[in-house]
Amino acid sequence: MSAPAADAPIAAAPTTAGRYRWVICGLLFTAMVFNYVDRQMIGVLKPTLQKEFGWTEVTYGDIVFYFQAAYAVSYLCFGRIVDWIGAKFGYAAAFVIWTVGHMSHAAVRSASGFIAARMLLGVGEGGGFPAGIKAVAEWFPKRERAFAAGLFNAGSNVGAIVTPLVVPFIAIDLNMGWRATFVITGLFGLLWLAAWLIVYRRPADHPKVGAAELALIESDPSDVQAKISWLRLLRTRETWAYCAGKFLIDPIWWMFLFWLPDFFAKRYHLDLKSFGPPLVAVYVLSDIGSVTGGWLSGALMKRGLSLNAARKSAMLVCAIAVTPVAFAAFAANLWLAVAIVGLATAAHQGFSANLYTLPSDVFPKQAVGTVIGIGGAAGAVGGMLMAKYAGYVLDKIGTYTPIFIVAASVYGIALLLIHLLTPRYAPADVS
Repeated sequence: MSAPAADAPIAAAPTTAGRYRWVICGLLFTAMVFNYVDRQMIGVLKPTLQKEFGWTEVTYGDIVFYFQAAYAVSYLCFGRIVDWIGAKFGYAAAFVIWTVGHMSHAAVRSASGFIAARMLLGVGEGGGFPAGIKAVAEWFPKRERAFAAGLFNAGSNVGAIVTPLVVPFIAIDLNMGWRATFVITGLFGLLWLAAWLIVYRRPADHPKVGAAELALIESDPSDVQAKISWLRLLRTRETWAYCAGKFLIDPIWWMFLFWLPDFFAKRYHLDLKSFGPPLVAVYVLSDIGSVTGGWLSGALMKRGLSLNAARKSAMLVCAIAVTPVAFAAFAANLWLAVAIVGLATAAHQGFSANLYTLPSDVFPKQAVGTVIGIGGAAGAVGGMLMAKYAGYVLDKIGTYTPIFIVAASVYGIALLLIHLLTPRYAPADVS
């Protein structure tokens, strides 16, 4: 495959091109908002549901475990499906499945019912990121992909901000109960689906894309066009570099998402009404980290650094920034803990924004969804292990300290493995 060397500086983007590609990025951002509202609802409602249904920490860990098991399988399969049917219909199918799964939570009355609903949610949400990264690969040149990925991934933080505000408003202020929160938020998501089906097309087929913008989008060297088998992808070091990174860092984000409300509730005696502001603060910082992390590698490339050096330098900064979270449980007051955890979540999102670009940086476009799916499955398996570990630690020890120590250490290990497996960050040999 013909491609520039990874050590070569990336040329600056033309300034006269149109900007319709950012409309697509905005749609992806909005989808991630709904994705994370649906995903985080169980974490925000954990203290309420634990009291109503009598769940132990292990029971809650099992509910998270089975969600991530379904998510892992779906992520793996949906990556291939998205490469087959394209980003438009792949994302639409995923969105419909996860919305049905999300709304079905309103009808369940047992832990096993929650497991079934969470599994359906996981099947749908497993298609979100492969389709999103596929769309970014279709609509953005390499020099803009990390920023675009960081920007649309910032929607996850907005979703995490919205959830602790919307849930108490519907359940308590409007006196509709927790079941109504699943139905109402699911119905609003259907508006996005209509907009996506109307707006999204490939750049070359879109009437809103001018010649200059299309030239920018297609400015990277052409990819090979032949179909690439799973086996061939699994034999490349670049696939395993991406898998190693996802396996190690994804569980930390899952932990924050599903257990952070519980940490604030237990450590600082907050409830459904009062832990909203701390969670909002944490995920605002996460949003800043997501966009900044993607921007940083692009800025370094503009200063003449190679793709290899820029991506890894940005990830190194993020790996260092996450380490103070090891001491979060010892914070003397709530807002110091919020600052420490918020820095860690911001660093995670910055690291993740650059890691997400690895498949589109080094693989042909027709393989990107599949590689994203393989790596996402690896991350979900790591999340399953974290769910079991967190449930065990909290049930037996009753403190978050061992969990936070793990969170502080894995990013440096992930970057080391990525560098060892892809020292030059060169295009993968898939011939």
